[in-house]
Amino acid sequence: MSRGILDGIVVLDLTRVLAGPYCGMLLADMGADVIKIERPKKGDDSRAFGPFINGESAYYMNLNRNKRGVTLNLKDEEGKKVFIEMVKKADVVLENYRPGTMEKLGLGYETLKEINPRIVYGCVSGFGHYGPYSQRAGYDIIGQAMGGLMSTTGWPGGQPTRTGTAMGDVLGGLSVTIGVLAAVVNQIKTGEGQKVDVALVDSVVSSLEIITQIYLASGRIPERIGNRYESTYPYDSFQAKDGSVVIACGNDKLFKLLADEMGQSEIVDDPRFNKNTERVLNHAVLKEIVEAWTVNYTIDEIQDKLLAIGVPTAPINTIDRIVNDPHIAGAREMFVEIDHPVAGKTKITGEHIKFSDLKADVRTPAPTLGQHNEEIYSDFVGLSAEEIENCINKGIF
Repeated sequence: MSRGILDGIVVLDLTRVLAGPYCGMLLADMGADVIKIERPKKGDDSRAFGPFINGESAYYMNLNRNKRGVTLNLKDEEGKKVFIEMVKKADVVLENYRPGTMEKLGLGYETLKEINPRIVYGCVSGFGHYGPYSQRAGYDIIGQAMGGLMSTTGWPGGQPTRTGTAMGDVLGGLSVTIGVLAAVVNQIKTGEGQKVDVALVDSVVSSLEIITQIYLASGRIPERIGNRYESTYPYDSFQAKDGSVVIACGNDKLFKLLADEMGQSEIVDDPRFNKNTERVLNHAVLKEIVEAWTVNYTIDEIQDKLLAIGVPTAPINTIDRIVNDPHIAGAREMFVEIDHPVAGKTKITGEHIKFSDLKADVRTPAPTLGQHNEEIYSDFVGLSAEEIENCINKGIF
């Protein structure tokens, strides 16, 4: 098996569903030995989430590839002892329980760092481990709503809109990954561990960038504006013959190139459009002008015309176009085939972080429930086959 950039880093992954498993997935793709710890018999809730291939969840398979999997009952005293033995040899623990859950089990950060002072403890929850809302349940839609993302997503006059994917969870997963990696660097330098506390809501708020600054700087509450951008124009979606394209003119030079290609060079000198600030103010009129041109061409024709002159543009791809795109799916390998022991050959999303030498990639399929119990509990904890079988019969594994 090829060596990854995080080769030698051992991660105990107690997380389930999306935000936490996304972090574990990234660390595993980068070469860490991520041990997925699930409840006996049932496992991660997402094992029951569709779509399914031969009864196996594609949702689960995508987020838990490259991990080894065991089952362990952390409510059982013997199960806790096994987990503590694992913590002694681990570098990172990941969890996304409601704050306080691990403390009730006697396995919170303050306890684990006494067992292993080097341990990096990464936790992601709806509202973080302190503050008046910390005990509230956190789901992606809660993060998007409370974090303000939904209030500015959608069309003028329309309803607040959740993004098409679980962006709150993904942002939380990315954030805890960044925090964990920073803490591992500190661990290597100082020998000391760290607790990394990430909230879905905080992650969404951080992502809003210009949206919050508009209010903080001017007192204006940003509203839903569709696909255009607050700070520059034309930077929007436009109707084509067979779909929609986005055109992103981030400065006066690009706008002039667009105007020339449309055969309307004169609008560059129009006082409504001769400066970016004026184009933003008069975006509705300018959109009509640009769209009167784009509707005459297909999305690929528009892309070819504008890219040839250096104007940033792209089709609003449907998923079937993405998975067949020669750059995204081909050169960048964003969809890879795995051979799962139950689902068989299937495709999942590839790793988006590229390194020059030590490749981050998909090496093994997601584990079946408890697949590596014998392997890990014998090699990692030192239990005999008889002891492992006994623990399985008692519901500990």
